[in-house]
Amino acid sequence: MLSVPTMWTVFLVNFVALGLVWTYVARAYPKFTPARYWAASTAVAGVGSAVSMLRGEVDLLIPVLLGGGILIFSSYINAYGVLRFYHRRVSWRLAVLATALTVAALALFTLWRDDMAVRIVIYSVGQSVPLLIATRAMLTAQRDRANPGARLAGTIGVLFVGVHVLRSGAALLSIGGALTLIDFNALQAILLLLIVFLTMAWNFGSLLMAIDALRGELTELALVDDLTGAANRRHLLQRLDEECARAVRSHVPFALLAIDLDGFKVINDSHGHAAGDDCLRHFTTMAQSMLRPGDLLARTGGDEFCVVLPGTGLHDAASIAVRILEACRLDAEGCSAGELPIAASIGVAQWEPPIATHPEHLIAAADRALYAAKHGGKNRHALSPLTSPSLVPDTAGALHPNRPTRA
Repeated sequence: MLSVPTMWTVFLVNFVALGLVWTYVARAYPKFTPARYWAASTAVAGVGSAVSMLRGEVDLLIPVLLGGGILIFSSYINAYGVLRFYHRRVSWRLAVLATALTVAALALFTLWRDDMAVRIVIYSVGQSVPLLIATRAMLTAQRDRANPGARLAGTIGVLFVGVHVLRSGAALLSIGGALTLIDFNALQAILLLLIVFLTMAWNFGSLLMAIDALRGELTELALVDDLTGAANRRHLLQRLDEECARAVRSHVPFALLAIDLDGFKVINDSHGHAAGDDCLRHFTTMAQSMLRPGDLLARTGGDEFCVVLPGTGLHDAASIAVRILEACRLDAEGCSAGELPIAASIGVAQWEPPIATHPEHLIAAADRALYAAKHGGKNRHALSPLTSPSLVPDTAGALHPNRPTRA
């Protein structure tokens, strides 16, 4: 039969080990906010465990009330880390109020009536509420975002609450023998050891959640242009592969816009690269505002962009190109002294069966249309003719990322 101080020593060692892991994660990934909550939770829980293990050494109120209150509050910090993982709001008022009510109830059954069984029930309820808050968030979020770590932690949360219910019932019904301040009976000791194991498993699930989220961020960064926030060339080619395969299956065409900013080299040479970068970011914002959900704007290099328009025919794509050009014209008209107007030329091409699953053919067709718009006077769009030999060209130049920038 394990003594209470021994059990709390086990808890303390457990929380110190978990705290080291979460502190490392929080320092290595400072923008991952949940890690800071989980690191703080283990640190606070470690303090609570250290205070609770003083039973028999100091006044009873210190380990029971202070230690128990700190541990309950650490559970809310942990639960709030889960809420922040899903970008949900947290309520510190609820955490403080719930902790205060738990401590008051513990004080009532320590000072007014010294009843360890009831204290176990109160403590179990205090621990279960934040567990249920976090578990609900993890399990309900699975509808929108599959995360193996969240499924594991959510399952552990349900088991956690179940163990607290068993522990409370056993204490109230005196199952397993008597309880004292210093010694647990065999059943309570087993249930507490199970809680230690579940605590470790819960944090392992949280760690899997963190790994999945950070891996997703890295994947996203690999597909995003650093300067503009638009998709990059890799993302564009991936998306074109997907759209070509979908068009082959469904026989529903899609369209591609090839965009080049007019006179961008002059802007860079006359006003500097910082001004050119501002123009690229500003154009990205204007173009995005003219697109529909599901359309993809990508920067393919320099001042060159492409837009993938799923389920869109040639003439509907031309209408979108006109909207983008009109947005640039209106913005240029509203430029004040010192601001740089932005103009663009756009080539429009539509997927056709001869392209099959070869997106480079579509890129080349849009590129040819873009050159036609440039030669036609710039600041305009041009269409690639349907069923044109240009759909199956020599594409070496169309895909070269370092081709010369058009004037």
